[in-house]
Amino acid sequence: MSRHPSDEPASHEEPVRRHEPPTRGDGRSRDEPLCRVGWREWIILPAGPTIPIKVKVDTGARSSALHATGIQAAGHGLIRFTVHPHQRRSGDEVEIVAPLVDHREVRSSSGIAEPRPTVRLEVALGPLRWPVEVTLTRRDRMGFRMLLGRTALRGRFLVDPGASFLHGHGDPREPQTLGNTP
Repeated sequence: MSRHPSDEPASHEEPVRRHEPPTRGDGRSRDEPLCRVGWREWIILPAGPTIPIKVKVDTGARSSALHATGIQAAGHGLIRFTVHPHQRRSGDEVEIVAPLVDHREVRSSSGIAEPRPTVRLEVALGPLRWPVEVTLTRRDRMGFRMLLGRTALRGRFLVDPGASFLHGHGDPREPQTLGNTP
């Protein structure tokens, strides 16, 4: 029986391996269930001291954003900034140095475009720990110090808009009270 030439992979192509299950961006199988999160959660920034921050899980925002002050270049492709992890408390500060990914123009929910530095931070939420690109901005007047947007959520979480703090009710001064964090 003759085979059609299109049935054979081109010499420069890898043959398709059908026995391997498709994966998500983090390497987990698409057959594995997504982790369920509420519309607000405690997230951990393991940069330096463990920093718990209350975040809004925001499927309406493409990018993630973090309240930061004192943003300055730190050399060698790094950026230094200060995080105030507790809403309405300016005394608590944590300095972070992270890789600068880009400067991006981000349009806020009010429609105003703002150029923002974008950094890569490792974050932990529930059982997962992964790198997230985060834009740095002033969020003084916002209800949450951090937004976790669609890009960070995709392929990892299923958002339950009727639930909150599914991975622990944490007092930001007591990170050990946060449930299921690595």
